[in-house]
Amino acid sequence: MKKGLGAKLKALFTGSTDTDEFFEALEDSLIEADLGAAVAMEISDAVRSGARKARLNTEDELRAALSDLIAQRVKSIDLRPDANRLNVFLVLGVNGVGKTTTIAKLAHYARTVWNQSGVVLAAGDTFRAAAVDQLSIHAERLGVRIVRQGTGADPGAVIYDAVQSAVTRGERLVLADTAGRMHNKANLVAELQKIDRIVAGRSSDCNYRKLLVIDATTGQNGLRQAEIFHDAVGVDAAILAKYDSTARGGIVVPISAMGIPFAFIGSGERYEDIHPFDSGRYAAELVSQ
Repeated sequence: MKKGLGAKLKALFTGSTDTDEFFEALEDSLIEADLGAAVAMEISDAVRSGARKARLNTEDELRAALSDLIAQRVKSIDLRPDANRLNVFLVLGVNGVGKTTTIAKLAHYARTVWNQSGVVLAAGDTFRAAAVDQLSIHAERLGVRIVRQGTGADPGAVIYDAVQSAVTRGERLVLADTAGRMHNKANLVAELQKIDRIVAGRSSDCNYRKLLVIDATTGQNGLRQAEIFHDAVGVDAAILAKYDSTARGGIVVPISAMGIPFAFIGSGERYEDIHPFDSGRYAAELVSQ
């Protein structure tokens, strides 16, 4: 099992905290936690400067300073739906990051926390029969409507039908799944851009958000995924999935630096295992795990 950043810091704090070696080791630990080399250097230098100016030398003081610096570098966003019009959340991400489970969690959250009625799922990952079947099972368990077609159907048509039927029925939230076949990036990008044009065509009528699901365990691959999806369609917010005590999760920092805020953190398999992203809480947990 990989050690989290907090465990590595614990080992660092057993020695002297006012040496160049300590801050070099701190920088290395931040890089290993997926914050990226540039950010790791900035934070390490800032901790060093702050520690010397404020005479911070205890583990608690340095850990708190580190947490504050990380929190300042991550962004959050509230995705509460607009109650007066249709909301369309297009959920993006490569296969295996947990898109389908995240959509189910969002549907549950929307109904139980936002008190949102009229939640609809759109099975836009038509290239994988398993994805459609899994989303259908979630829809049945949650008691929400799903719009689906056969395997191989046009994903844009499925999502268009979901949006049109939601308008007709007066429903307020469409959560749309998408394919994430990264082995052929050109096809993926073209497909997403087509879907984006279809939904954006109704942008004057609805609150349209593109949400990227990032697996907390994938490390720097997550940053590359964010770059591809953001370049393709523009990402409005990210969701960190599969986040627990064994996940490094530092990838949030460089993705935030791209201008993409985080909306939720997901952990566990239950529908309840999702909560709004909070910069302070995230940073505190990152440096303590």
